Amino acid sequence: MTRNTFSTKGLTKVYGEGRSAVHALRGVDLDIPEGEIVVLLGPSGSGKSTLLNIIGGLDRATDGTALFHDQNLSEMSDRELTRYRRDHVGFVFQFYNLMPSLTARENVELVTEIARDPMDSDEALAMVGLRERVDHFPAQLSGGEQQRVAIARAVAKNPTVLFCDEPTGALDSTTGRSVLNVLKDVNEKLGATVLIVTHAASQAAMADRVIHFADGGIRKVVLNEKKLTPEEIEW
Repeated sequence: MTRNTFSTKGLTKVYGEGRSAVHALRGVDLDIPEGEIVVLLGPSGSGKSTLLNIIGGLDRATDGTALFHDQNLSEMSDRELTRYRRDHVGFVFQFYNLMPSLTARENVELVTEIARDPMDSDEALAMVGLRERVDHFPAQLSGGEQQRVAIARAVAKNPTVLFCDEPTGALDSTTGRSVLNVLKDVNEKLGATVLIVTHAASQAAMADRVIHFADGGIRKVVLNEKKLTPEEIEW
């Protein structure tokens, strides 16, 4: 029986108080099985990034519970959340957040030096197709290559789950497809659960599960019986 990587119950997030309060999540109930590619789909402000931040240990819910396997993230101390992020979670964002003064290898080593069971940095870069670019600085790399360095940095810690917030938002179609292929490989080769936040509906076709967000809640969950490859996705 497949167990869940994440389960949430009544998950709520409110920013501010009184009449100016913003309800970013409104009682979200959700199960995300292990080893899937999951797309969180919805417009800006629908709550998908807020959910990602809470189950990624970057933010805390106002109410409700969020479980990672059998661990209650809602009850963890700040120190425990830091350990959770270090040991289990990889993050990839729309903007690459690379250190400009460090080479691709050195950017990845920022993670491997603190991770519990890291992959070799050159191995991680080879996995994303950058074996020949390990000594290049970010300014010497294209946008797609910089994003792949960011993915290599995230996967080098051997994460249980990889969170990707608009990972192709700043990329053209050809480069974006290459990045999605890398995420597909991470899922298949490492067995990591991959969560992709996007407003690009076409990318949902590559997922095992598509969670549609609107107004702080889940509108529907769709299971893809036949997944498309990134090359088959219309951009």
